[in-house]
Amino acid sequence: MNTIFTPATMGRHPLKNRIAMAPMTRSRAGLDGTPGELAATYYAQRASVGLIIAEGTQPSDDGQGYLATPGIYTDAHVAGWRNVASAVHRHGSRLFIQLMHVGRMSHPDNTPHHRQAVAPSAIAPNTQMFTPTGMQDIPQPRALSLDEIGQTVADFRLAARRAIEAGADGVEIHGANAYLIQQFLAPSANQRADRYGGSIENRARFAIEVAAAIADEIGPERTGIRLSPGTPIWGIDEGPEGPALYRHLVAELDKLGLAYLHLMHLGDEALLRDLRRLWQQSLILNRPGQPRERIGSDVESGLADLESYGQMILANPDFVARLQADAPLNEADRATFYGGGARGYTDYPALLAPN
Repeated sequence: MNTIFTPATMGRHPLKNRIAMAPMTRSRAGLDGTPGELAATYYAQRASVGLIIAEGTQPSDDGQGYLATPGIYTDAHVAGWRNVASAVHRHGSRLFIQLMHVGRMSHPDNTPHHRQAVAPSAIAPNTQMFTPTGMQDIPQPRALSLDEIGQTVADFRLAARRAIEAGADGVEIHGANAYLIQQFLAPSANQRADRYGGSIENRARFAIEVAAAIADEIGPERTGIRLSPGTPIWGIDEGPEGPALYRHLVAELDKLGLAYLHLMHLGDEALLRDLRRLWQQSLILNRPGQPRERIGSDVESGLADLESYGQMILANPDFVARLQADAPLNEADRATFYGGGARGYTDYPALLAPN
């Protein structure tokens, strides 16, 4: 029986254990979207896990939604991420950079270009977002044209290539959490009347095209994707066809031979097991709010190949050692999640000071 401490192979990548650090926005990149030295320290501190999935990173300037999030489409971005990748590799972990296009989850005040956000359809998410002047309503986006959809796929492809140039082991496509790809999946956000809207097959088309383009560019063994079936946030509603939509999507993605599927699971156990049967490669499972006593149970049962954790790893840079020693865990400080410097980022205490 495997445990979360058992080594694994994911695609072409040997992993020293089956624990993954989930991607988490921290809003500490430079004004131009370049991750700095502090980011390299942050990820290196947590590199006792087998796999680090770095924070959501915009593949183009249109993909940015939040303040101080990193990009991976300029030479400066590549140089910054190269420092992060080198630091992670020195500690024996693997690094996948998550490619996140936020779509309508943006505000012009949060971006250098101040343009209107883009989305499948011109439908606002009916929520607010933090901006330099405080909380503001998210304005209505404009619908992408067919040509712009093609360009967005090309942007994802180029960003994946730049990530590999930066020394990353691969990329994770962010198809979850109400961002652009999930907006295409949900009829509440996608009311297109062309080949990207309407039917299950059409709504899944954009996700499949992005995955196929990236796999073609850098190899399927360097490509993962994150999905969150049924995520009830920010106006996303996949409707009664949601389970059928995800069965179709996962079956089509499986044909590409990607390195992994990263599922954010919110409670539909029957659908989870259906997707596990449809997926032949590595499955990473994230259960938000998972209690400590359940850590490792999905790997031990064979349901998942890896388990990912977010806030527990954020607050415990030596997460693996603490689990092995059955030691208490630090509590995460929510006040320092976004923005700032070292406080709440690289200053969480470890059990033992590093040599």
